[in-house]
Amino acid sequence: MDKVETDRYIARDISWLSFNYRVLLEAKDARVPLLERLRFLAIYSSNLDEFFRVRVADIRSLIRIDKKKINKSIDIKPKKILKLINKEVNRQLDIYGQILRTELLPALEKEGIVIYSDQQLCKEHTEEADYYFRTNVMAYLQPYVEGVSKREAFLMNQALYLSVKLKDRRTDKAHFGYVNIPSQHLSRFYALSRLNDHHAFVMIDDIIKLQLGKIYPEYKIEECRAIKLNKDADLHIEDEYSGDLVDKIRNQIEKRDLGIPSRFLYDKAMSTDMLKWLITKFNLHEDDLIPGGSAHNLNDYFQISNPIGAHLEYPFFKSLPHPVLKHKKSLLGAIDESDHMLHFPYQSYDYILQFFNEAAIDPKVIEINVAFYRMAANSLIGESLVSAALNGKQVMVFMEVKARFDEENNLRWAKRFQDVGVKVIYSMPGLKVHAKIALVIKRGKADKKQRYAFFGTGNLNEKTAKIYSDHGLLTSNAALAAELEGVFKFLYKRVQPKPFKELLVSQFNMMERFIELIDFEIAEATQGRAAAMTIKLNNLEEKTMIDKLYEASQAGVKIEMIIRGICCLRPGVKGMSDNISIRRIVDRYLEHARAFIFHHAGEDLLFLGSADWMNRNLHSRVEVSFPVRDKRAKEEIQKIIQFQLTDNCKASQINRRSENIRINKESGDDIRAQFDTYEYISELE
Repeated sequence: MDKVETDRYIARDISWLSFNYRVLLEAKDARVPLLERLRFLAIYSSNLDEFFRVRVADIRSLIRIDKKKINKSIDIKPKKILKLINKEVNRQLDIYGQILRTELLPALEKEGIVIYSDQQLCKEHTEEADYYFRTNVMAYLQPYVEGVSKREAFLMNQALYLSVKLKDRRTDKAHFGYVNIPSQHLSRFYALSRLNDHHAFVMIDDIIKLQLGKIYPEYKIEECRAIKLNKDADLHIEDEYSGDLVDKIRNQIEKRDLGIPSRFLYDKAMSTDMLKWLITKFNLHEDDLIPGGSAHNLNDYFQISNPIGAHLEYPFFKSLPHPVLKHKKSLLGAIDESDHMLHFPYQSYDYILQFFNEAAIDPKVIEINVAFYRMAANSLIGESLVSAALNGKQVMVFMEVKARFDEENNLRWAKRFQDVGVKVIYSMPGLKVHAKIALVIKRGKADKKQRYAFFGTGNLNEKTAKIYSDHGLLTSNAALAAELEGVFKFLYKRVQPKPFKELLVSQFNMMERFIELIDFEIAEATQGRAAAMTIKLNNLEEKTMIDKLYEASQAGVKIEMIIRGICCLRPGVKGMSDNISIRRIVDRYLEHARAFIFHHAGEDLLFLGSADWMNRNLHSRVEVSFPVRDKRAKEEIQKIIQFQLTDNCKASQINRRSENIRINKESGDDIRAQFDTYEYISELE
């Protein structure tokens, strides 16, 4: 074994690349419908783009800081990690290209879908593309020629361009330049007319390539290559690092122009002289350069429609009704009677909308409190809160304006709320609020407060609820709701809450409580009694928690984990993590729920929540995890988790080298957790 395998922790960024590679494997899986495979390529591309914009930008900022100034508590070796990242990304991109060129495009053509890619269009389609160029594309073009154009050369962040090498027809003088690909204004793929029983799509990149003679009429076109520059104007480093190091990075950033390059993608077939010109012109460094294919931003494959038939996509899953709530006229009345657990996207998100809608018009409701992390752009929940405020209710919203890439949308909603009298409280200094919570307060009998709480594992967002696998609890449990009110008072007024006995809240008791629960299992195992836990997370990075899991494994506690993304724990290492098994599930929905089940001497304590075991979640955010005690709700969660622990179709085992090892199917039926979950929920009564 090499040192990489024997290190106590897997490097965070290498683990993330392993997760994204698992996404890529779905694009390669012939059992996945063709258009879904194309969409997994798009997801992979989108994920990688964000990775470079955020993580790689942060790492490169560390490289530029004097080694002596780097906080010794940061054990990352930036140059080594960056080298490993680039090596692995290049390997994956080669596989990406092979899947697209040799598998997906030919298979789609057999089905009757042609996606032109650097190939000659037929005469009919050439005429259509020419007309579209003259009437639509041309309006957005801003060609640049070095030494001729009046304006300064500038590449927009994440925008697409074609770099060109030109020769003046009169003087034979060589020029370099570029022209933008207006994918932010036009669909990346233009649908051409059906021909010979084939539906055809062409990238506007290729339409522009065919028309370069019109764009540069005074020049001969000698070379044309796709380029894209990722910049990072805001490194979002508060989540990842702390203390003096943050200030050092910021000081380093201030010495450079706004928008530090984090990745320059270029066609690997590009000539040396064109690449040299681009490096000089845009002040690029060697480690900015990432060779790629003839087209970039392939997350735009999401735009390809399905003109053929249902067999090219996953089977349609109709949102299921809740077996109890579907019979209730009043949602708040139903919550008075008992707790209700909802499972998204399997069950309809309409019940959450109904929860807010009913609260907005109920004359006895006096107060509504909500914490938002990522709102939908056209949020019906937001509209309910606007109506509630106009109906005279006290509406208070905690709006997290540091939610990465959702800042603008959240600020827009915050202004809308303020305009109608909603009291909006913004982000807390040094903390993000990531909790998925809401509280409705109603005037009950004898003017006593009647509280109704929502606790979720996913955002209060109707859009993501259709594709993220999450759970939500609606409850009027007095103890839970009272403690939730304490959380909101802390968010609004910074009032120190009473000690939490039911909820696990980061910044107060979450980490300590999780450690206590693990210690209980360790003590049980040490006494020779049954000890086990099942932990489901999006990401696992925080070393105190990893070390505690190693300690539990060595004591004999059986630990089963389901981790979708980053996993810095190295499982299956003799003497350290023998009793820890970790699996990853990638399927049609994004596994997003966090769940914690502790055997606890046969009690099977179950918690759900919003928090991963990451440094940022446990130390730099306000998170809420909540107990599930309702018998029916608890049984449902445990059944769903059991499907995931026995999945033999879409689950991979994560080994100690952070590789995705397909689960070997033994004799018996296929178990596909998401499909089996849908069937199970459909049969609930």
